[in-house]
Amino acid sequence: MSNFWFVVIISAIAGVVGTGLGGLLGCIFKKDNSKIVSLLLSFAGGVMLSVVCFELIPEAIMPEGASSEIPLYIIVIGVVLGFLSVYFLNMVIDKHTNKEVKHIDKKHPQTADSLDELIHSDHYEVHLQRHKAGVARKYELFMAGVIMSCALALHNLPEGMVIGASYAGYSGSFFAGGGFILAIVLGLHNIPEGMAISVPLVAGGMNKCKATFLSALAGVPTILGSMLGYSLGLISPIWMALSLTFAGGAMFYVVFGELIPEAILMFRSKLPALAILVGFLLGIVLVFI
Repeated sequence: MSNFWFVVIISAIAGVVGTGLGGLLGCIFKKDNSKIVSLLLSFAGGVMLSVVCFELIPEAIMPEGASSEIPLYIIVIGVVLGFLSVYFLNMVIDKHTNKEVKHIDKKHPQTADSLDELIHSDHYEVHLQRHKAGVARKYELFMAGVIMSCALALHNLPEGMVIGASYAGYSGSFFAGGGFILAIVLGLHNIPEGMAISVPLVAGGMNKCKATFLSALAGVPTILGSMLGYSLGLISPIWMALSLTFAGGAMFYVVFGELIPEAILMFRSKLPALAILVGFLLGIVLVFI
């Protein structure tokens, strides 16, 4: 099997299987699982931070096959571009969707305080109910689904880029190193996102099998991202560094701008902070083991 297809398969497991498993769990368990989801997001965020800081950035500075270190300004540019790209795209989506969800007003936190807000499945649910009541056209429901898919892609595409770029030019075992570790971590991170997709779909009357399938389908951008990251990483060490840092910057925004604030709002306790620390320390162990 070629390296490219191995990357496709492993990213499919992380993305499609991860969100699909979450969708299945969302169909089985009740909706009131905020504490569990909060701790899972905090833990995944801690591991992601550790891997970005101790695996991705160092690898971007000195990619495998490079004759010298990549200039630091390239590293900084890649991180900033990745961070700002996801930030502004999220801002555009939020501005379009939040005004249609009644409870999101001026008093609402400036970040998501539930997982359905993070991926805008609450916006989809509003249009689903309007469609059932006969006051919304099918086109509006379709566009709400497209927006939810775009919100998920903003998370899953850079995650896939990280997996793909980590394997570009990698000569060691494919079951060792940052790429494989990240695939595991991101797969776990996708479970609560899959739950957030399936719960409102099932509540709206959709068949559980179909809801699980649509949840799994939301992980497809991870595969596309891995193909992009792997292909860019093969061009040159500079492109590999840009791919890694762009994805790392995007993940920084997801963790600091969304996962951690949301986890704390979902479970107002000291435990999310502890889960972040545990995840961060586990990430160090996984990187240096």
